Amino acid sequence: MRNRHPDTLTSIISMGGLLQAMGKLEEARPLLEEALQACKETLGDRHSLTLQSISSMGELLKHMGQLKQARPLLEEALQARRETLGDRHPGTLWSIGLMGQLLQAMGQLKEARPLYEEALQGCKETLGDRHPFTLHSIGLMGDLLRATGALVEAEAVLGNAVGVAQEVFGSNHMHTLVITAKAARLQHAQPGGAAAGKELLAATVARMAEVLGESHQQTSKYRKVLTEME
Repeated sequence: MRNRHPDTLTSIISMGGLLQAMGKLEEARPLLEEALQACKETLGDRHSLTLQSISSMGELLKHMGQLKQARPLLEEALQARRETLGDRHPGTLWSIGLMGQLLQAMGQLKEARPLYEEALQGCKETLGDRHPFTLHSIGLMGDLLRATGALVEAEAVLGNAVGVAQEVFGSNHMHTLVITAKAARLQHAQPGGAAAGKELLAATVARMAEVLGESHQQTSKYRKVLTEME
């Protein structure tokens, strides 16, 4: 394997992430596997690029539904980032959120909650209320609370996140569209809000398809959610 320079490995990881976002998971996998192997052999297990590669591979497996295979990778990345970067580093906070998402996908909602709470608090205190990681964490926490039926708490967490995202990123940015989709799901779950929530989600999914593409993982995810509202 000749592609061992850190810049090359970074490009391979980025390409894998792009393919993953486009919904081309099978195409992304060999790239991320190549990068992971090369990072470990060339840079060592605790290098920041190796940890990024481990995390990316775990996230891909999660999206492919291979949750048991994803867990040890995400756990490894989180533990190493805590030990090498500290609990409040953006990379660590991202790993905490990923671990929470995996646990939620596995149905372990109680175990996911403290991770989401830690990530959200850390993002707010370290990065500020308007940082992309913070808005992402707000969305994760709000979604979990909605899933557990804590609708009042979910509304308090999501608050004006849609408005903030629109101000920071613009109406057509992925972060804005995702947080709007989460707000629509919450509205749909509230008494008397089903019709309005469904209408908002339908409009958001249509915008996702136009801006991100029909095969983008967020478009696919929320189109499935919309279908399940029928």
